[in-house]
Amino acid sequence: MAPPTGPLNLDVEAISGICGSISIAAWVVVFSPQIIENFRRGSADGLSVPFIILWLAGDVFNIAGAVLQGVLPTMLILAIYYTIADFVLLAQCFYYKGFTWKDELPPSQPKPSSVVAIGEPTERTGLLSGHLEERERRGSGWSHLSPAVPLVSEPPVTPPPTPTRLQAFIWNLVAVLMVCAAGVVGWLLSRNYSNDQPDSPVDEGLPSFDVWGQIFGWLCALLYLGSRLPQLLLNWRRKSTEGVSILFFLFACLGNLTYVLSIFAYEPHCAKSRCQPGEAGRIYGRYILVNSSWLAGSLGTLLLDLGIFAQFFVYSKSESTHEDGEAVEDGEITPDEPRFDDRPLLRRVSSGLP
Repeated sequence: MAPPTGPLNLDVEAISGICGSISIAAWVVVFSPQIIENFRRGSADGLSVPFIILWLAGDVFNIAGAVLQGVLPTMLILAIYYTIADFVLLAQCFYYKGFTWKDELPPSQPKPSSVVAIGEPTERTGLLSGHLEERERRGSGWSHLSPAVPLVSEPPVTPPPTPTRLQAFIWNLVAVLMVCAAGVVGWLLSRNYSNDQPDSPVDEGLPSFDVWGQIFGWLCALLYLGSRLPQLLLNWRRKSTEGVSILFFLFACLGNLTYVLSIFAYEPHCAKSRCQPGEAGRIYGRYILVNSSWLAGSLGTLLLDLGIFAQFFVYSKSESTHEDGEAVEDGEITPDEPRFDDRPLLRRVSSGLP
């Protein structure tokens, strides 16, 4: 039988713990949607190579800064995990794109025309050559030449329907809620097995201000901020976000937001039972100053990710409008429309048209 748990008090410490646990859950699964998307499409054209390289460099400096600054062990473990996941994404980019450091736009494929091309007969073409080619293309036998057997073409292969915006929104919302629920459950489990810590003195329990740790932390923040710019530029050049998983950036935003909240939700512990005037503010200010580089990196990337979300909205809307416009073009014949040919009968025989 499980031991009874204590009363659930949502104080500042509990809010910080919940946000930190949700942040860890989000960062654990953040790379999975993009890795699966690349594998499903067999391509990594939507992902910027400098974006992954800068993110990898930021994670390396994050490890160095976390070791020197003496942050929580979970932050160090996550930084190592991020680095391994970065290598997986970078390996996918090199596998699908080749060993390149630049983002090259794929060559535009010419749009296949659905208009039936009508060939001009010459002295070397037979009268029934068009019918023979049509028969071979359709894969039918000689039975279609009989007036009793109608000419029936094979039904076109239709691709699976793409999910609507509402379906995609519901799926993404469910995924985010599941990650939040996993974070809350993780915090509840860790709360049951944690020991109550006595109030620490002013300088006890706070990380010391290490100069090299702060230098690596700010380098990490700058690399994180710079990593988003190549991806924004690539999406703008392609005028599309195809191949980029929106869950990838949703989980990144959720992890950064909850991480920032977990840092801000800090309750200072004074040396005595009651804080002196201004003592709590001084301790809190020192705590924020020590974590300022990590706060800047998380808040900055959070704002830049909002720009990527705006690209998702704008380009997905323009792509849907473009697809609707392609269906109705001048001179294009759809499968449901009858095809007529005003040429003489002898010239119509070679084209295979009635």
